[in-house]
Amino acid sequence: MKKVFVFLFFLLVGFLLFYTQLPVISYGFLGLPILLLFLTFFYIVLSSGLAVSPKTKQLIVATRPKKFLFIIILVLLAYVIGFPIATSLPVFRSDSYQKLIGKVNNGSKISNHIAPIAIDKIRVVDEDLAHLLGEKILGSQPALGSQVELGEFCIQKVKNELYWVAPLLHSGFFKWMNNQEGTAGYVMVSATNERDVRLVQTINEKPIRIKYQPAAYFQSNIARHLYFNGFNTVGLADYTFEINDEGIPFWVVTQYEKRIGFGGNEAVGAILINAQTGEIKEHSIASTPKWVDRIQPISFIEEQLNDWGEYVNGYWNFSNANKLQITEGLTLVYGNDNKSYWYTGLTSVGKDESAVGFVLVDTRTKETTFYKQGGATEYAAQSSAQGKVQEKGYQASLPIPYNINNIPTYVMTLKDKGGLVKMFAMVAISDYTIVGVGNTMREALTSFKNVYNMADNKINPGAVANKKTITSVVTRIQNDVKNGNSFYYFKVKDYPNIFVGSSQISSQLPITLIGDTVTISFDIDTEEVIDVSTFENINLKNK
Repeated sequence: MKKVFVFLFFLLVGFLLFYTQLPVISYGFLGLPILLLFLTFFYIVLSSGLAVSPKTKQLIVATRPKKFLFIIILVLLAYVIGFPIATSLPVFRSDSYQKLIGKVNNGSKISNHIAPIAIDKIRVVDEDLAHLLGEKILGSQPALGSQVELGEFCIQKVKNELYWVAPLLHSGFFKWMNNQEGTAGYVMVSATNERDVRLVQTINEKPIRIKYQPAAYFQSNIARHLYFNGFNTVGLADYTFEINDEGIPFWVVTQYEKRIGFGGNEAVGAILINAQTGEIKEHSIASTPKWVDRIQPISFIEEQLNDWGEYVNGYWNFSNANKLQITEGLTLVYGNDNKSYWYTGLTSVGKDESAVGFVLVDTRTKETTFYKQGGATEYAAQSSAQGKVQEKGYQASLPIPYNINNIPTYVMTLKDKGGLVKMFAMVAISDYTIVGVGNTMREALTSFKNVYNMADNKINPGAVANKKTITSVVTRIQNDVKNGNSFYYFKVKDYPNIFVGSSQISSQLPITLIGDTVTISFDIDTEEVIDVSTFENINLKNK
């Protein structure tokens, strides 16, 4: 009877461990052998009867364990320790780790890859601010805010507009017990307009119920839901909350395999789980729906890029010759092909301020392009922007690279200690001394262009070709005061765009009238409102 009890107790403990730990049943993953090793030890302890010696009055082992159990332990220890050392350590497999990122293409100019962008489409809301705004709208509904909490925000394109999206999650076990049908919706925060914050609780007038969540319990837990529905032999990572263009919530989970023994994580596909119904659809990388922005986990790409730069001359490279490392981590950006990319700078090992180049990695296919051109690291750009307003003590957000009039430019916000955006900054990637700041994005753009023009285009002579000069007649002009600064908006005959300039550009702007002939120069771009670089009133000159 005692043996039966021991065996049943052992099975119960084993089931609970499998149910909670969800070990991957595949070569290269250590979860299962470590669990079996623990269970073997546990069974030895459990089956070894203890008794009190009548002679010494001390505890002794009354029943010695079977020898085959110790053989199992030795085999498992060899598997857990010996196999990873022999097959996975970089000292033996540095070449495999260095090549895991795949073919790295050489790009000519990074400005050719990063999309030109209108000023009202520049990302001005980062993840921290999105969370702050999300908490604010959630707090406006006390009944809901006491039941749920905000999940992690994920940036994504929804109907070609950029949003931060986060699910509402259960805030504890008892909240989950009282609401097992799911939490009521998700929060959307526009990445380009901090006033656009939405609490989405219905789709087509039907209530949203996010039942399946990473931290939910029992079968409502996403990882457990996948594990017991056939996905127990492949690695699963990066549980990302995304919505499709209709607003239906999904969890996007990356499937990955081990490519270098017990190391070298490689994404091989994606699984989409309907957050409401639990419906599971498995996709290869190529067949994943286009609305899914990312398949390649940021942690995988960071590690692979660092390995690519670290082992360029093998493992034994104590002089650090030609070694590269990523700068500030990876940022999600969008290219001129409307695809999403992981972006980072690369710097020589031991160098902090300057980058030797920049990398864009397709977040779906992992296609990698290296632009070997010098420039500022993200940290250097942040320091330069903060230095412009050092008396205010503002902190710069993580810089986002944009193509501003063919100039690769870091754009960032300057926030106070409360996390609120107070100013905007632009820093030329190729020269972090070229900085423009302003109370609005347009002010920052005007300031940046002024500084850039005064630098005689030294960082990008090719940008001169994108300038245009015209002489025409003013058909409409009006001034607008923003934050104490006067801007003059005007239109000219036979040109569709609206132009804008300040008195800093020309003292003739405030006294220009409709019908005056003017000569202006400006950078050609895609914006409806274009900043002028120079302004000359011909009528005033002739008087």
